[in-house]
Amino acid sequence: MKHLYPIILLFLTTISFGQSGFNSDSFIVSRSDISTNTFEIDSTANALVIYEHGNSYIDQNTYSLKTEIKRKIKILNRHGFEWATAKIYLFNNNNRKEKVTQVFATTYNIENGEVTKTELKTDDIFEEKYNDKYTIVKFTLPNIQEGSVLTYSYVLESPFIYKYYPWNFQDEIPKLYSEYNTSIPGNYEYNIKLVGNQKLDKEESVVIKNCLSGPRNSSADCAKTIYVMSNIPAFIAEDFMTTKNNYLSRIEYELRVFKGFDGTVNNITKTWKDADNELRSDASIGRQIGKSTSLKPLMGDFLTDKNNTLSIAQDIYKYVQDTYVWNGEYKIFNDVSVKNLIKSKSGKVSEINLLLHNLLEEHGISVRPILLSTRDNGLPTKLFPVISEFNYLIVQATIDGKTYFLDATDPYLSFGELPFRCLNQYGRLLDFKSGSEWITIDPATFSSIQYQVDLKIANDRVSGKVKAKYMGYDALDKKKAFFKNESTYIDHIADLQSDINMSNHEVQVTAKNSEVISETFHIERKNNGAVNDMVYLNPFIYKFFEENPFKLQQRTYPIDFGYKKSYLYSVQLDLGDTYEIVEIPEEILQKLPNDGGDFILKTTVNDQKLMLFFRLNFKESFYGPEFYPILKAYVDKVLDVQANSLVVLKKK
Repeated sequence: MKHLYPIILLFLTTISFGQSGFNSDSFIVSRSDISTNTFEIDSTANALVIYEHGNSYIDQNTYSLKTEIKRKIKILNRHGFEWATAKIYLFNNNNRKEKVTQVFATTYNIENGEVTKTELKTDDIFEEKYNDKYTIVKFTLPNIQEGSVLTYSYVLESPFIYKYYPWNFQDEIPKLYSEYNTSIPGNYEYNIKLVGNQKLDKEESVVIKNCLSGPRNSSADCAKTIYVMSNIPAFIAEDFMTTKNNYLSRIEYELRVFKGFDGTVNNITKTWKDADNELRSDASIGRQIGKSTSLKPLMGDFLTDKNNTLSIAQDIYKYVQDTYVWNGEYKIFNDVSVKNLIKSKSGKVSEINLLLHNLLEEHGISVRPILLSTRDNGLPTKLFPVISEFNYLIVQATIDGKTYFLDATDPYLSFGELPFRCLNQYGRLLDFKSGSEWITIDPATFSSIQYQVDLKIANDRVSGKVKAKYMGYDALDKKKAFFKNESTYIDHIADLQSDINMSNHEVQVTAKNSEVISETFHIERKNNGAVNDMVYLNPFIYKFFEENPFKLQQRTYPIDFGYKKSYLYSVQLDLGDTYEIVEIPEEILQKLPNDGGDFILKTTVNDQKLMLFFRLNFKESFYGPEFYPILKAYVDKVLDVQANSLVVLKKK
């Protein structure tokens, strides 16, 4: 009987591990953890977290926030070696700073049939300055091999209780088990936010009496909560997304109220009404809004039609675009001065757009500033005001009942067009009289690429004329390249089509901030599809997609184009008196659900001329993840049509 219990335990453990190959129930490393070198759930994974555990609480003696972290990682192949380096970011502010203690790390391998352990040495732990606010403590575990299992643990101590330690359940590698325990005293009230699409497997809370003692025999109860998430897929970034921080599944905290043991109450997180009052008196925002520019007399020389409000707004916008240069800084709450901008002719985003706001207002145009967070910065929370989450400012102008979003930092933007970095779903419209509100940031018009091709076929040659037109965001890069160096631009266009001879290339664009750029050119190429009396011609001389940007088996986050997209391609093929049509591409008419887009391919024949019309529309700028397999299939179909559409001709 003495030996029976260990045998039964070993048997049960073997069954448990056999289901996945890994011990995801604890921090302890099993032999199976080391010997199992495949992860069938995600064969693309280079490493995975088998087990991780976090525990955050307020220290009884120092009243600082302590977080104990344990993590067990499997290295599946050499591409996963980067996960052997741990980085711990420590925040500092004035004389207060975070610190890390009790760092322990071990590498486990199987060598000559035996489990070996290699421990991290204290001398291999390094600290370096990251920026003015952060230092990094980092270490790389020793003796890393394919198949290694790594464990490390440490304690993070922070004096910044207002920001309770956040927990990332999801990362760029899969996780089998992630648990986070918190113990929050009743005198700390936090806004708690669960971000991302992954669901918790467990969320349990209990109240622990008298967990934290204060002066004069005072105490507080604690809410102890356990959060668990298991079988978490890796987050894999792909095209058409904003920052991954918008979608990584995690828990975040923001201190709302602090209640002192002496009875005092400090409301840390304000209402939007409170935030508006603070912004109104802020020297960098509120006091700059509506400030006299002293430029109104000068503007008379730039206004082309003083009786047309829209024309006045467009002229003022162009004046600011052309006169003031953005210095690349996004700052909106520090050292903002419109006066300094006017003097130096160079400044921050906020300074340029506040000047635009004030000039428009001086000319009787209804304007409001809008606070934004850029695509790379992440979405600001709507649950409560966190002003630090905003990093950008634009202007809303209302003219003759129509609303325009304006940003004068880029001379190539057309009136009413925002930089792509600003297309991040929504912003906060500031109105200090009626109260601020959330508004949607969504370009109203399509951006499009259009090709109109007029071809003739003779013997083994195809020749003709191409008219190309680019609108909206699809025109931006074109305009910048053209105005930078016209000859280089034309040479580059020619180089893109190595099998086509181009000539008579002309570009039509009126100004840097034009909404449209067009170009025309003649083309000629050898028709390699001629066989005896038969001709096999692919009418798609120009293609919109070289490959499908959607490659994931499953995408759990939205497809965010930023703007509505349209692709148009029309071809007219003159057959002359030489050829007759044997076969043409089949017509296609497909629509995305909820009228979210369409895909059309249509061919007609009239008087020895074949006409083909292709259109692909994405009528929304933002699609939920449920649209991913549909969009992926759409682009696959487009690639097939581009590559395999054939017009078969026969000599008469």
